Amino acid sequence: MTVKNNNPLILASASKSRASILEQAGVEFRCIPSLCDEKEIKLTLKRTNTPIEIIAMKLAEAKADIVSDKYPGFYVVAADQILECNGVAYDKPENLEQARQHLLDLRGKPHFLYSMTVIYKASECVWQNAEKLEMQMRNYSDAFIDEYLGALGPSVCESVGAYKLEGMGSQLFENVKGDYFSILGLPLLPLLRYLRQIGFLKG
Repeated sequence: MTVKNNNPLILASASKSRASILEQAGVEFRCIPSLCDEKEIKLTLKRTNTPIEIIAMKLAEAKADIVSDKYPGFYVVAADQILECNGVAYDKPENLEQARQHLLDLRGKPHFLYSMTVIYKASECVWQNAEKLEMQMRNYSDAFIDEYLGALGPSVCESVGAYKLEGMGSQLFENVKGDYFSILGLPLLPLLRYLRQIGFLKG
């Protein structure tokens, strides 16, 4: 059973996938994207050779902090994902041409997806979760890439790696190791556990 608390939940994201995860779990929340300058944060951290997993966590923290500063009485959830393949970091593709190149780069190879999530309240981090997910792409054909991109269109640019495991993107994989919900964008079960601990969820 879910209840609406005096301190409701904010998802600091415009991600349809993350919103869908919470909606389908019956969690009440509102979406307020942070609009933080992710590119500038990444460039600054990369200049100092910051590890990819730390960059992902810093981005999640930056998003949460911006929204939490405006809504100090709310619990603010924010997340970020960065993909690493052979030492190269991949963000969301900017267009279909870049999405195609990402799929070509990842084809037949293993890669790691760093999925970082935090909850802030009153500009302080009260909870965090870090996942390193191992993903093995199958050796799909060029024709399948064309079919895949033609079927999904620009929506593939909403996800790092140009894939959505909950849909046709599952056909890109040979094997995955890690939490399914974390791959989609949020570590749902640990998140629900924390929301019960603070009394946001009852039952």
